[in-house]
Amino acid sequence: MNKVILFGTQPYDRESFEQLRDAYGFDICYHRSHLNIHNVALAQGADAVCIFVNDTADAETVRALSAQGVKLLALRCAGFNNVDLREAARCGMPVVRVPAYSPHAVAEHAVALLLALNRKIHRAYWRTRDGNFSLHGLLGFDLYGKTAGIVGTGRIARELIRILKGFGMEVLAYDLYPDPEYAAAAGITYVSLDELYHRSDVISLHCPLTDATRYMIGDVAISQMKPGVVLINTGRGQLIHTEALIDGLKEKRIGAAGLDVYEEEAAYFYEDTSDRILDDDVLARLLSFNNVIVTSHQGFFTREALANIAHTTMENLRAFFEGRPLENEVRADAQH
Repeated sequence: MNKVILFGTQPYDRESFEQLRDAYGFDICYHRSHLNIHNVALAQGADAVCIFVNDTADAETVRALSAQGVKLLALRCAGFNNVDLREAARCGMPVVRVPAYSPHAVAEHAVALLLALNRKIHRAYWRTRDGNFSLHGLLGFDLYGKTAGIVGTGRIARELIRILKGFGMEVLAYDLYPDPEYAAAAGITYVSLDELYHRSDVISLHCPLTDATRYMIGDVAISQMKPGVVLINTGRGQLIHTEALIDGLKEKRIGAAGLDVYEEEAAYFYEDTSDRILDDDVLARLLSFNNVIVTSHQGFFTREALANIAHTTMENLRAFFEGRPLENEVRADAQH
């Protein structure tokens, strides 16, 4: 029986994988801790290791996994920036992922952030609970007729575009590899990043984290944006330079920010830290703005998405153990 160890697991992960255990017949072991070089010994005896977004599979960790006999690294997420793919290739360890678990889930969460920020739902909720029914400070704007700038046009972005078009928004898009046929069918326009920043009332990020996109939203990009722009990030935290974002919020260049990701999220997200003092000064500053909503990387978190993640991961594992082609393999050249 092939042994699979899952790191960074929460009760909902275990539940979704346990529902499939009998059908696939793997020996599955669950660890709450996030994989890193300090606890890699927990993978001893595993044929495959399965990790999530806040686990660390850097070169040293990958080498240690390989030395312990681990033959496959399975990501139960779409992103793979936390894995040293070149070292995995050198160790002969294939890496597989879940490329699309529910584009609807993440796109809908991006819309939820946008609507909550625009119509001040989070502020109204706390006011009315305290008996304050004043409308002062809750003014929003119609999305109809406004311009949305979408960075990246993969599956999640396309689902978001469909929703925003339903609001009657004009959609501008930027992608390294524009798809003219899709643009014509969807009624959107591909433009340069500079033009997207300049014209958009709402900007939503849906591109992978690479060397080229890391901190793409910094002082220069923010200076080009329309004053009062709403910035949404459900992609990767390091797409945004957080201190530059804070400066943009203070200077009123950024009207609001909805963040489901944060560049230093691993120390906080998915854990209850409410009994501790928040020692990340940058995150604390972000949370002090009433026009910022931070959610804990929960865009994927729907029943449907969890079921799809578990199913695709188990299929990836089965394909590897049966010696079949790996449909969802990620190769080293994908990281650069």
